[in-house]
Amino acid sequence: MGYTEKKAKYRAAFLFMLVLLAIEVVVCVTLGAAEISFGESHRIIISKIPILKNLVSIDGIDKSHITIITRLRLPRVIVGGLVGAGLSVTGTAFQGIFKNPLADPYTIGASSGGALGAAIAIILKSKIGFGGFSIVSIFAFVGSLLATLAVYMLGRVGGKVSTTAVILSGVALNALLSSLMSIILLFNKDEMSQIVYWTMGSLSASNYSQVAILLFGVIVGISILYIYSRDLNIMLLGEESAKVLGINTEKLKIIILFTGSFITGICVSVSGIIGFVGIVIPHIIRIIAGPDNRIIIPFASLGGAMFLIAADTVARILIPPVEIPVGILTSAIGGPFFIYILLKNKKKMA
Repeated sequence: MGYTEKKAKYRAAFLFMLVLLAIEVVVCVTLGAAEISFGESHRIIISKIPILKNLVSIDGIDKSHITIITRLRLPRVIVGGLVGAGLSVTGTAFQGIFKNPLADPYTIGASSGGALGAAIAIILKSKIGFGGFSIVSIFAFVGSLLATLAVYMLGRVGGKVSTTAVILSGVALNALLSSLMSIILLFNKDEMSQIVYWTMGSLSASNYSQVAILLFGVIVGISILYIYSRDLNIMLLGEESAKVLGINTEKLKIIILFTGSFITGICVSVSGIIGFVGIVIPHIIRIIAGPDNRIIIPFASLGGAMFLIAADTVARILIPPVEIPVGILTSAIGGPFFIYILLKNKKKMA
């Protein structure tokens, strides 16, 4: 199959996944305690899209149903899709730059930094907010970026960024920050349940202000990572070979590291800690489509969005009226997958 045929094939597959994602959005906003039909849901959603709103009428639909769809379920689904896309693409980029199949958005300590920042904010008991984000979200975002900066500084060896040193620094920083989190929990038992729930990962507080900020941050971040997808492909040949082919490997590492951490920081600030999305989805796409990051990144964005939307919907309706934090569900799925990847790579190394 020639390049043109392959390109047409992947374009058709991408459009097909977009259609599936649109259907999934409507299905997932339909499901919930309030009984709303699929037909009502899709009419309400279409009526909120400026260029399509004249195509449907929402006359006769209960106003409470419109409120539930537009103010509760729809922003939650959109936030879930954007967070899933961001984490998945970041995982793809980190696995490429670190040449490590187990690398994901949390390898470099961004999750622990975000969790510690959120815990500090919760203890401060501040009600300050900005642009729809609580002080907890702001502290979580700053904590994630500071953790990444620390890992970057620790990972510099002889003026260069060592991918091995970055991963080891991330592991060490995760351990340190987790211990600090434990100390905070030990001396702040009144806030323990709130802190623990946040670290489990949840999309229950989603709103349109978060959608707007996520939409900008995640799309810009993914676009930057996609621009460097060809360079990531060349890095698969080895760092020395990449240098010979004209790639500034040190600059590439810095761009991928901080762009991925920026995306992760925004996602963590909204959703808390949602693990394994950045491992599971890129590997599934890689198995199906091959190692080309120019293909994996766009497909991983859709796959991550579909995965997290579905996971959050299941977590929301599985055991009514109790809502399971979605991070628990993704960990339950991702943990065994992580072990599978580990065992598979051990066999390759044997």
